[in-house]
Amino acid sequence: MTRVGIYPGTFDPIHNGHLDLIRRASKLVDRLVIGVAINSGKGPMFTLEERVAILKDETAAFKNGAEIVVHPYAGLTLSAAREVGANVILRGLRAVADFEFEFQMTAMNQQLDREIETVFLMADPRHQALASRLIKEIATLGGDVSLFVPEGVKRRLVEKVTTR
Repeated sequence: MTRVGIYPGTFDPIHNGHLDLIRRASKLVDRLVIGVAINSGKGPMFTLEERVAILKDETAAFKNGAEIVVHPYAGLTLSAAREVGANVILRGLRAVADFEFEFQMTAMNQQLDREIETVFLMADPRHQALASRLIKEIATLGGDVSLFVPEGVKRRLVEKVTTR
């Protein structure tokens, strides 16, 4: 049986913490679907198409692990998991606040579909403070985001904030 996992998120923008989790999650499954959530309620800086392109660019070099597929989706993550044949939802945890939210989400998902498991990966300590929201704020205010995102993402962030 092929092990398929989905790692969902808005990825606006993807940062080093996300990439670390993708690398680690790709060791656990045969196929890793990066589910890019269409979440206009969050007011993304990057369009869906831009986020998908960035993810494809930044994960293209990942060769030592699962096949990686970038898949945009709307609606419930559980529905997206079913759509792509995932039997595992992979989530990252940074702090206690993440755990509380994810604990509730997992409990609800188990009620909806007991065949899909949720697996949590702890954030690497170097990335525990990273949040896309904060990275966008730093970039918007002219700060250097080099420590938090790959060079390609940094370049796109700078382009975005200078053309706004």
